[in-house]
Amino acid sequence: MPGRESLPSTLRRSPKKAQDTWVKAHDSAIETYGEGERAHRTAYAALKHSFEKVGDRWQPKGKRGPSDAQAEKSTRSGRRPPRGETAGGVDANASKQHLYDLAKRLDIPGRSSMTKPELVKALQKANDRKTAAARS
Repeated sequence: MPGRESLPSTLRRSPKKAQDTWVKAHDSAIETYGEGERAHRTAYAALKHSFEKVGDRWQPKGKRGPSDAQAEKSTRSGRRPPRGETAGGVDANASKQHLYDLAKRLDIPGRSSMTKPELVKALQKANDRKTAAARS
């Protein structure tokens, strides 16, 4: 199934460039791996290099590059890394100040006393809540 027909709801609410990035990577992955989970994972990996999830949509990142330790593994090795935890679209490699600013924008309580890893987890939870609410 071409990427436009299987575009996730968070991407439908996102900028056209984010949609185009995901669709192009997804369609290319289908040609290489066939339809399925691997094509979706590949498309999200490509998307996360230029975009980060903020609430229920994807926004351009300030700096292009891997978004978390899992994405860095595949970038360094050039091959598929073993499955692992991702930051769920949060740019875990961004500065603590950037993460704090996003937490402020999403009105996450207790953000001023959080460590960088705690901010990443709090942003993931807030993004998941906003996405679930937008789907209802």
